[in-house]
Amino acid sequence: MELYIDGLNIQAEPGKSLRQLSEELGFTGQDFSTRPIAAKIAGEIFNLNYIPVRNETEGLDRPSIRRAMAASNGQVQLLRYTDPAGKDVYSRTAQFVLFLAIHQLWPRATAKMDCTLGPALYVEVLGEDSFDPAILKQQVEKLVSQDIPLIRRRISTQEAIDQFTKQGDLDKARLLHWRTEPFFDQYTYEDFADYYYGELAPSTGYLQVWDILPEEGGFLFIYPDDQNPSRVAAYQQMPKFQSVSQEGERWCQLMGCETVADLNALVESDKIRSLIRVNEALHEKRYSQIADMICARGAQVVMLAGPSSSGKTTSANRLATQLQVHGKKPVLMSLDDYYIDRDKIAPGPDGKLDLEHINTIDTRLFRENLKDLLAGKPVEIPTFSFLTGRRQWNGHIMQLTRDTVVIVEGLHGLNPSLLPEGVPSDKIFRMYVSPLIPLNLDNHNRIPTSLLRLLRRIVRDYESRGSSVERTMSMWDSVRRGEKRWIFPYQENADVIFNSSTLYELAVLKKHIFPLLTAVQPEESCYDEVRGIVKILNYIKEADVDDEIPPTSLVREFIGGNTFYRK
Repeated sequence: MELYIDGLNIQAEPGKSLRQLSEELGFTGQDFSTRPIAAKIAGEIFNLNYIPVRNETEGLDRPSIRRAMAASNGQVQLLRYTDPAGKDVYSRTAQFVLFLAIHQLWPRATAKMDCTLGPALYVEVLGEDSFDPAILKQQVEKLVSQDIPLIRRRISTQEAIDQFTKQGDLDKARLLHWRTEPFFDQYTYEDFADYYYGELAPSTGYLQVWDILPEEGGFLFIYPDDQNPSRVAAYQQMPKFQSVSQEGERWCQLMGCETVADLNALVESDKIRSLIRVNEALHEKRYSQIADMICARGAQVVMLAGPSSSGKTTSANRLATQLQVHGKKPVLMSLDDYYIDRDKIAPGPDGKLDLEHINTIDTRLFRENLKDLLAGKPVEIPTFSFLTGRRQWNGHIMQLTRDTVVIVEGLHGLNPSLLPEGVPSDKIFRMYVSPLIPLNLDNHNRIPTSLLRLLRRIVRDYESRGSSVERTMSMWDSVRRGEKRWIFPYQENADVIFNSSTLYELAVLKKHIFPLLTAVQPEESCYDEVRGIVKILNYIKEADVDDEIPPTSLVREFIGGNTFYRK
């Protein structure tokens, strides 16, 4: 069969893998940033061990062409670490090697995925006082040097449950009880078995750029630098972010909901309603505490930032309500109104407008307006029309009184370039909002914060804007790149980080999103990403409890019925 691998033509011999064919075309070498790690064919991600054309089989008089190859007309896209899907493959490969090494060295230890801290993954290690990150690093280096093939094999779900029970991984065994498929795919090496809900690299030798650092209670695995993948990323401590993540973990323990299996049990017993009430009370208490902090400082401006679909608008409104309890007069402002006219923004190298860039905001005008407001002067505030793509002046005059607190909400709220020089630090309060979900599928598979935000955005875009799943997901990589560049670097500047996740919302969101995801067809470009989400949602029991969710809930911002959106 004639293939086109990254545009280069090759005749695929039956039985040869993509790895072999790529090597024949010269797609190899020691440069990690250009070395292929996986492949994308007709919207699906494949391991490089994938064989495009099978050898002759019994009953056939010619080689068998695989379904994906036929659907793609022989087009194969190789993935590197610089591709989001390639980075996911690398991350899953790292997880397998890490947990294999821990199993070999400390078989009685429990290793648990905790959270991502910038370019690092924090893994907690429990039940083994002798655990030493330096020894772990040596073992991982050994496994990488052995270049062990990573082979996936299929067994029955019951066999997997029995195996994980015997292995002591009761968290995985409990999760698989909720699996509807009669089979289960896993990776094994010697007496160790695990799975990470997606493709791995062909072998452990692909794990070329990384580091392991000690951290209290476990260790940090450091990924390659996004800008230069041939070197390990520089890691900086994130004490505020880590503290909020740990607080979320404690709440999971207190509420008996640490994994998806725990959540499913609460849904099945209808105790999910109690979980909703406690979650919502927790959020309300936290908003109240933040309002106390703002008033104690005497701040007049709250800069509220956060990534896409983190719940910024609802947070701004709920915080305003709590400030009113203090006798304050909160006023809401949006950084969106300071967008520069679309026709005045220079397109990027790809010819598209990068609307996540700080340069799309008129930072000079905002600084001037903020300085004048804090000086007690009346200021005309612009309004941006997304219909025309231009700024409008509608005579909206704002002037602060002694009791006024301005809440400025927007993606770039923590960017220092928005603040005028000479403003007393006590006049500005910085708040960062993000759904740092602490819920895990099992100890070795966490649910990323970015996944929860994507689910929220898909539901909201469909319900309120009529956007398809494919359209929303086509923009997601660009959104994520903008966040990494313009939002995440400033999150530790916040005076407070608010965790906007709720433990119950995945069970609620499933009802709204599952029909949309399962309607995506294999030929659509986002199919593999959607299939990965569906794999996770298949384990989650749907909860039909929308009536229990209050109208001011953050979750209502995405599923509809939010009081703050009523006109």
